Amino acid sequence: MAQPEITFRHGSCSASVFENEYNRGKDSFNVRTVSFQRSYRDKQGEWHRSSSLRVNDIPKAILVLNKAYEYLTSNGNTDVEEESES
Repeated sequence: MAQPEITFRHGSCSASVFENEYNRGKDSFNVRTVSFQRSYRDKQGEWHRSSSLRVNDIPKAILVLNKAYEYLTSNGNTDVEEESES
C-alpha cells in the first residue's frame, strides 16, 4: 500500500493525503486524494478502521478534513478545482 504524503490526526479521526500518478496515452499527471478514517478498538482490544462516525467524532472529522483541505490549497497546487460562485 502506498504511503501517505501527510496525515492529520485528532483523537480517533485521521485524514491522509495521497499523491497518485495516472497515465492517459502519452501524458502522465498526478492527482492528490484524501482518505478519511476513524480508528477504534473492539472488545478484544484489536484495532479497526471505519468511515462511520459517532456524534462526538464529527467535530474531529471536520478538523482533520479542514487541515487536509488547507494543505492541498495553500501550496499553489494546480490540481485543485475551484467552484465558481453563482
